Amino acid sequence: MGVTVLGVRHHGPGSARAVRAELERLRPGVVLIEGPPEADGLVGLAPELEPPVALLAHVPGRPDAAAFWPFAAFSPEWQAMLYATEAGVPVRFCDLPAACSLAADEDERPRETDPIGALAEAAGYDDPERWWEDVVEHRGDTPFEVIAEAMAAVREGYVPAGREARREAYMRRTLRVAVKEGHERIAVVCGAWHVPALTGPLPPVKDDDAVLRGMPRVKAALTWVPWTYGRLAWWSGYGAGVSSPGWYDHLFTVPDRPVERWLAGAAAVLREEGLAVSPAHVIEAVRLAEGLAALRGRPLAGLGEVTEAVRAVLCEGDELAVELVQRRMVVGDRLGRVTDGTPMVPLQRDLRDQQRVTRLRPEAADRRLDLDLRKALDLARSRLLHRLRLLGVGWGEPVEARGKGTFRESWALRWRPEFDLALIERAALGTTVAAAASRHARDQATTPASAPAPVRGRTGPAPAPGASPAPAPGLGGRGGAAPGPGGRGGGPAPAPGLAARRRAGGVGGGLSLAGLTGLVEQCLLADLPEALPEVLGALSARAAVDTDVTHLMAALPAMARAHRYGDVRGTPAEGLAVIVRSMLDRICVGLPVSVAALDDGAAAALLEHVDAVHAAVALLEEDGDGRGEGPRGRWLATLRGICDRPELHGLVEGRLTRILLDAGELGDAGDRMSRAMSRGGPPARAAAWIEGFLAGGGLLLVHDPRLLGLVDAWLSGLGDQQFVEVLPLLRRTFGGFAVPERRAIGERVRSAGAPGGPEGERELDAERAAAAATTVLAILGRRHG
Repeated sequence: MGVTVLGVRHHGPGSARAVRAELERLRPGVVLIEGPPEADGLVGLAPELEPPVALLAHVPGRPDAAAFWPFAAFSPEWQAMLYATEAGVPVRFCDLPAACSLAADEDERPRETDPIGALAEAAGYDDPERWWEDVVEHRGDTPFEVIAEAMAAVREGYVPAGREARREAYMRRTLRVAVKEGHERIAVVCGAWHVPALTGPLPPVKDDDAVLRGMPRVKAALTWVPWTYGRLAWWSGYGAGVSSPGWYDHLFTVPDRPVERWLAGAAAVLREEGLAVSPAHVIEAVRLAEGLAALRGRPLAGLGEVTEAVRAVLCEGDELAVELVQRRMVVGDRLGRVTDGTPMVPLQRDLRDQQRVTRLRPEAADRRLDLDLRKALDLARSRLLHRLRLLGVGWGEPVEARGKGTFRESWALRWRPEFDLALIERAALGTTVAAAASRHARDQATTPASAPAPVRGRTGPAPAPGASPAPAPGLGGRGGAAPGPGGRGGGPAPAPGLAARRRAGGVGGGLSLAGLTGLVEQCLLADLPEALPEVLGALSARAAVDTDVTHLMAALPAMARAHRYGDVRGTPAEGLAVIVRSMLDRICVGLPVSVAALDDGAAAALLEHVDAVHAAVALLEEDGDGRGEGPRGRWLATLRGICDRPELHGLVEGRLTRILLDAGELGDAGDRMSRAMSRGGPPARAAAWIEGFLAGGGLLLVHDPRLLGLVDAWLSGLGDQQFVEVLPLLRRTFGGFAVPERRAIGERVRSAGAPGGPEGERELDAERAAAAATTVLAILGRRHG
């Protein structure tokens, strides 16, 4: 009877290849793998899965308590599972149960000693990653005995505590059970850091029992979910022991001439983007990478040498092209797949069915999807994506559509692993995507506002893209502060993004009036007629008691769009038009009171609402008899009454004047501008009036010489001190114009002051021009026969 402990680096291609070979040589009777023991029943599905995948553990009813254990094809644990299932050997996970990991409240403190850093320093390396690759990954065979001795030396005098002590105690307990069962050969695959804790004389059983006694537990459920290479990379936020999964996958799958094949693949990626890369470039890049490896004393060119060869030869120093290779090849955009036999909640299965029906395949890479809502398939895709967004599954994000027309819609698609967790969270809402989205919309509309639910300490939001967060512990996680082999931190990676979604209001909570109008719009876009009556009822009740006109103004644009989309998509929205008209009437009554005594900031904020409402009113159908009784007529009459009031803020008066002028409701815009810029008024108010008036664009000054002359004369009459005071406002106003508009205004001003310009133009002398005109007509006549 013998126990063999194989210390590995999680997600190490060399370790994965060596583990597979060692297991085939040992032919053990049972294989123990670092991981949650509740997943023992899921190991049999491994041969049917397409990595990268992850074990998801979660507590039903508690979306803040969840964790992932990711695996790639080059993970030693994954290769151990494949070997065992193919050979018919029992597999057991031997790490701390997920029920205990998810119940614990404390964070694992980083270890003060970095074992790989210490070994690398002793060997004369300044980079622990590079030392590990040279000594282990690039050898072709992993010296497990040497690794065990090295870790024993590093751990000499080290006493684990806290969660790490419990993890290793549980590993020893699982090992003792396997020994008692009478297996002749037992293989343990775990992080190299834990090897000394599982070899040699083990502590007494009572000591391990004392460490494990009294651990809190929760009810945990586990399943397989797809994972991505982006989530394996440190920069994407959830470190799992490797910063370049695409490169390691290449080393694992292409053992023959990996450098040459990698650089040929990089050349293909660059050629796809239209860059000129020839076979000669690839040959020179291979020579440079091998030369750098020889100069640095490395057994094989590593990622650093290959990247330098790509930058210098293939990309010719272009960092954007290097970044493309990094994103597409070094990290990669591969998304794993799970089979239909994998345990799933009904909501997940319905989504898989909908994906087949709509021919939308989840992908980890960014993808743009352009839809024509007049087509049945595209309309079904749009409704599915909108329903998922309502559920907090942001598989697709709307982007600006190409072309014009309300029937066009564009999406940016990208599948993320945490979406499966979001679907599990929403499983109680319904068995289908449509039913769950309807229930969620009704809950949002009827649930009163409340404080956000508390978030567990180990679960946090995803870092911003491009950040460099400390890696979260994962199966093969880094645990410590410096890079090293897997197992030094152990434990699951926290569920990404849950806290962020809670803080964003995606997990219940009351909605404001603007939020309810947005919810109505979402229900129409997602085609949820079952939820719409309750949401409209909640909106009507909230609008009836809301006395803040700015809230109504913020809510109206979404309602107008919802009504418009309901028409385009053929979605009935009974009662929506009545609510829109009622809100507009209340806005027309309350707006004149809201414009009094505004400072500069309040005036600018109010005008944003005015512009939004003005654009929304244009979407509403006229129900009057052509005498100004429709929505547009009532709105413009309100603006006209406000515009004629004295003591109005200059910014507001100027903007309302421009809106009424563009609508054809004013014939005295020039007189109003003249009064606003009279010498008797403060220059700052005149500048604010001009800013508001010209906010709609500067072409009006190009085509109306009188208005341009008024502005020019007002500016010319300002004193030096007054000009300095209003200059920032004027620069902000004219700086918002497009370059062609500014150029045209300048040419108009210059020509107006030049001799013979528009102001001094003389009448045409017909007699003097007759001779020239006759000659031109004769020439034209001869050319045209």
